[in-house]
Amino acid sequence: MTEDKAQDQSKDRRYGIASVELVKRLFDRDINRVVLLMRHSAREYDPDINDLLNPLTDEGRDYSREFGRQLPKDVFVKGYASPPERCVETGELVVGTHLAESGLAQGVRPVEGLGVFYAIDQIKMWKGMKASGGLSAYLSQWLGNKVPEDAMLSPSYAATTILRLLKGKLDAKSEHEKQLDLCVSHDMTVLFIRHFFGLEPVDAQPVEYLDGLALYFDKDELTLESQHGGRAQINLPRY
Repeated sequence: MTEDKAQDQSKDRRYGIASVELVKRLFDRDINRVVLLMRHSAREYDPDINDLLNPLTDEGRDYSREFGRQLPKDVFVKGYASPPERCVETGELVVGTHLAESGLAQGVRPVEGLGVFYAIDQIKMWKGMKASGGLSAYLSQWLGNKVPEDAMLSPSYAATTILRLLKGKLDAKSEHEKQLDLCVSHDMTVLFIRHFFGLEPVDAQPVEYLDGLALYFDKDELTLESQHGGRAQINLPRY
């Protein structure tokens, strides 16, 4: 969603490769149903428009296509995305390229729960993030219950709501032997979930374009795994 604008998008980066390798490793372990919560691809940073309206760059579109090319072609891919254009387009390019390369897939559907629903006052959130010095610092404040409750939902409620959404994909019936549910979201969501469930500290690794977290069942245990190697078994509390 937002990050340090000093990130150099012109670098020769292989965005998304680590996420693809995580997916491949899981399917190679005979885990045949995986949900991937993933940040969108490289995007523009026009300060004169609402940040959520900033679209993908041409490089971001290329990274998305390459992601689709690298996905294993014996896996059925079903796409979901946060409603902003850059998230939907990322998913559409991944899925479309997977199909063009002889894979099986179903189109991308916008899902509000993959967006920034946890910010109940986005202007207040943006101001708080700026005042705190950036995304990681603001997340630390939020997780420490130091953010006004009229700006953000409680971290616990937000985290379990997102995980319930993802788990619902795992629980849904499938006609395919192997299925990947691709859920395109924002860096804030990925970083928040990664830290809340104990995979890595909030400031350990930046969430770059197409970075992801995999949710799957491992011997009936709901498991969340980061492309960086962090892994945790998840117990979702009942409301």
